[in-house]
Amino acid sequence: MSENIHPIFDRLVKRSEREVFLNQKASVFWFTGLSGSGKSTIAEGVERRLLELGYLAQVLDGDNIRKGINNNLSFSIEDRKENIRRIAEISKLYVNSGIITLCSFISPTLKIRSLAKNIVGENDFHEIYINTPLAICEKRDVKGLYKKARSGEITGFTGIDSPYEAPLNPQLELKTENLAIDQGVDKVVQYIIETVRI
Repeated sequence: MSENIHPIFDRLVKRSEREVFLNQKASVFWFTGLSGSGKSTIAEGVERRLLELGYLAQVLDGDNIRKGINNNLSFSIEDRKENIRRIAEISKLYVNSGIITLCSFISPTLKIRSLAKNIVGENDFHEIYINTPLAICEKRDVKGLYKKARSGEITGFTGIDSPYEAPLNPQLELKTENLAIDQGVDKVVQYIIETVRI
């Protein structure tokens, strides 16, 4: 079947041309952390702030992706891996379009995040660790998922009966226990602008 596939990437407008047009360097900023850590909230704030500053960014969020393109996947480790593989491929397409891509996914293991990094490309992949203690995430329990996990209503939940492996060398780490959302957004925006400014 692969012999019938003929990609046309080499004939499309080049990434470098798109980056000049958008006046920004494209990159993927991968937000990882436990459910309830604040990944999506911070990513949403960053997207809005970047737009206000004249940068084009797009958030890819776990719930949104699972409602659409990945709605056929479960939360098993294998399906989580496939979930991240597809997201990384989508992110790579965004980067080739010159867009700053903000990925908000638990992506619980080192191996899964390494897969994403390998697909996107090491130079374009920036890991941002939203470091929030489990006790705080569980106290927030925005979606009521921790309660369901503790009662056994759902299984394979990261941090409860499925592991979360913290990043070893993230490009940016936010310890959110005593950090306001706006402060977190400020720190991420500062890092991103230093990275994407032409």
